[in-house]
Amino acid sequence: KNFTFLSKGGGQANVPNLLNTMMELRKCCNHPYLINGAEEKILEEFKETHNADSPDFQLQAMIQAAGKLVLIDKLLPKLKAGGHRVLIFSQMVRCLDILEDYLIQRRYPYERIDGRVRGNLRQAAIDRFSRPDSDRFVFLLCTRAGGLGINLTAADTCIIFDS
Repeated sequence: KNFTFLSKGGGQANVPNLLNTMMELRKCCNHPYLINGAEEKILEEFKETHNADSPDFQLQAMIQAAGKLVLIDKLLPKLKAGGHRVLIFSQMVRCLDILEDYLIQRRYPYERIDGRVRGNLRQAAIDRFSRPDSDRFVFLLCTRAGGLGINLTAADTCIIFDS
């Protein structure tokens, strides 16, 4: 409704600009590192109040830069302690890259499927996650790739990161 109203404003010439603005806002909401040049600026500002020599400086800067990641960082340890298995969906592959970096730094075992993962590799990731004795705690999925004929009943928690 708002999009229709706003895009009417200056005729069809403004629609691409409005769509670009909306995409940039979506990126900001998911994680500011998705905006070109933001990561460097955030790290620079984070150095002013935190010890840049700390081993988890990069991780803490990444977490504190986005409210959604702050919540994920509080939620995942509790879910892991409770024996839960988690699916995290995002529409943006670059957002999955950030989440993957987070999982690596936190040493959470995970699997990932996005549009670049094909055939046998895709099924192997699903099988590793689905095994009853699997140590995999999180499965990162791109909504396009993750919605095609996948059965992940081993997970009991689903997080839609983009919402």
